[in-house]
Amino acid sequence: MMENLKGSMYDEVKDMVYTHASLCESMRLYPPVPADTKEATGDDVLPDGTVVKKGMRVTYHPYAMGRMENLWGKDWADFKPERWLERDESEGKLKFVGRDNFLYPVFQAGPRICLGKEMAFLQMKRVVAGVLRQFRIVPALGEGFQPVFISHLTSKMKGGFPVRIEVRGG
Repeated sequence: MMENLKGSMYDEVKDMVYTHASLCESMRLYPPVPADTKEATGDDVLPDGTVVKKGMRVTYHPYAMGRMENLWGKDWADFKPERWLERDESEGKLKFVGRDNFLYPVFQAGPRICLGKEMAFLQMKRVVAGVLRQFRIVPALGEGFQPVFISHLTSKMKGGFPVRIEVRGG
């Protein structure tokens, strides 16, 4: 029984490449963890030649990295899921193309990469499919509202994101 459930869950979302790309693009611009710090367990040298001694801390900023023109191009500020997609010429369908985890460290990289990354995408796509199939999610913000990003351990929007939920076909 569990095997059938797993298979059907995967089958439901495996072709949702545009949704997958949209999730990646959202997290590029608004990563769940906007900055992270690691402590060196031994002496090391970073690729740019920076010496890191045992016990030193190195912080990286996925929030800032998602806004770097040299990584994402002149259109870095645009929400553009297409930057994650390519057309498969043999099948004529769009396919998802991931980025180097060190340039897009939303799920960490190297030996520290999140073991639950694929499960997280599966769950996010299932929620999108399940909710949007039945409901429309409409922003409930005043005209000209500009959200304020708040960077803590995890990202959030000042005051939250008020929405109105409408039943589809109702």
